Amino acid sequence: MKSESRQGDNEFWTEIKMLSKFRHEHLVSLIGFCNDGQERLLIYQYMAKGTVSDHLYKLNRNGRTNPPLSWELRLKISIGAARGLYYLHSRHRVIHRDVKSSNILLDENWIAKISDFGLSKMGPANDSFSHISTNVKGTFGYLDPEYFLTRKLTRKSDVYAFGVVLFEILSGRPAIDIRLEEEQHSLAGWARHCVREGKVDRLIDHSLMGQISPACLKVFVGIAGRCLHTQPHGRPAMADVVMSLELALVLQQNKDSIELRTS
Repeated sequence: MKSESRQGDNEFWTEIKMLSKFRHEHLVSLIGFCNDGQERLLIYQYMAKGTVSDHLYKLNRNGRTNPPLSWELRLKISIGAARGLYYLHSRHRVIHRDVKSSNILLDENWIAKISDFGLSKMGPANDSFSHISTNVKGTFGYLDPEYFLTRKLTRKSDVYAFGVVLFEILSGRPAIDIRLEEEQHSLAGWARHCVREGKVDRLIDHSLMGQISPACLKVFVGIAGRCLHTQPHGRPAMADVVMSLELALVLQQNKDSIELRTS
């Protein structure tokens, strides 16, 4: 941790506390830490492929974007990240609070793992807890509008942010992009508009054209759109997100056989 970093000791110890309790295929593994004087270091397993955002729209060290990911690989990454969030929500009552594409890491086999638990909150032992009242923290572009207005943090706040990630994966563009026309600055707002107007094709990454099965796209956009519902009660639980994404993958993998039967 850099001395000028805005993330302080609370975030540092929250990360250690959280990751010391969790072991899951789709969460990063904490190997160790250093707390010596002003030195704050966290040591994780090496994630050879970097972040999801690295492969969607960020420039690499050579000033070029990475080769575009195939749609099937994007689906598998989505499912992995969704399973990680489902594990946090269902097994540990944990709300991540900073779900975004740059916090989803990829190992050498393209397995997605949720990272960065510095802002996470754990709910009370009562599984029926509805929300945690807390100051608003997170990343602009992914913030649940209801949480922003009421300071009531819920599992559905993570679901909203994950909906933004799903549309990043589909569109290959960041959550906020002020280089675009004003109505497209916010990916969440633009995605809701396109879904509402039946213009989903305007959201699709050009590199994916012709790859996506119509049946798969319908299921994927359907669940991603529900995640972005402005009211928490209108959003699915992460269990439903996982099931819908798994169905989308099956439909995509069966694309060729479906096309043969219909031709």
